[in-house]
Amino acid sequence: MMMASTGKSGIDTAARWVMLSQNAMSAPAPIISVIVVCRNPGVRLRAALASVWAQEGPAVELVVIDGASTDGSREWLETHRARIAVLRSEPDAGIYDAMNKGVAHATGAWILFLGADDRLADPAALVRLLPVLAMSGAGVVTGEARFDDGRRYPAAPAAGAIRRNFLHHQATFYRRRLFAERGGFDTTLRIMADYDFNLRLLHGGVEFEMAPGLVAECASGGASDAGTWLVYREEMIVRHRHFPAWRCGLWDLGSVVRWVRKQFVRRTRPA
Repeated sequence: MMMASTGKSGIDTAARWVMLSQNAMSAPAPIISVIVVCRNPGVRLRAALASVWAQEGPAVELVVIDGASTDGSREWLETHRARIAVLRSEPDAGIYDAMNKGVAHATGAWILFLGADDRLADPAALVRLLPVLAMSGAGVVTGEARFDDGRRYPAAPAAGAIRRNFLHHQATFYRRRLFAERGGFDTTLRIMADYDFNLRLLHGGVEFEMAPGLVAECASGGASDAGTWLVYREEMIVRHRHFPAWRCGLWDLGSVVRWVRKQFVRRTRPA
């Protein structure tokens, strides 16, 4: 992996982006499709979409795939249809089916998946990455995600890919063409299809680039963070798909240990 540089950390205005893009060998500004999938997300969805609407500078395409919500979210989305490039509300077969639908409707060169209970870090979260995306030859560019319980996940090297999912999709930009070339998310997996997709790309020779900087603020307790046995079972299933069995044994044991530790922490945490 190559380490990208985004210049000074104080990039926070559209004017600064213009200057940077002019210095980026006159590369055309990439278009980012932010895909949000949801089903009965409640009021949390409003903060997620507000963080997209607040972005400075870049042309951002917002794609919302709603799984036929019954909590009023569908009606609320309809009142903001003019600010949403693509809005679909219909039953789906789970998170990854909805994400695949989002990709099918997106037109941006790059895709970012944002959870309905997550939000972009600040109004310049995408501006800071645009120069990197404009000049990058990589297929995947990933930054940092931070959870509301204080955990931080910087862009991780692929050397640890056998251990667990090494990317957080809320902070990861994928070239849209990869989904057509390599196939979409495997919907037989309920929680770890993004891990499977990332390993398909990695073992298929796709280049990953790490970019410093916070991209997204994430809510704890989501599907992949809930600590259920299914999370770790699917982690092991995906691991065995992409690595020889003799390499997986120790890491499978590590998955079990992490699950046990998660249960202990949850049961001893003060109410």
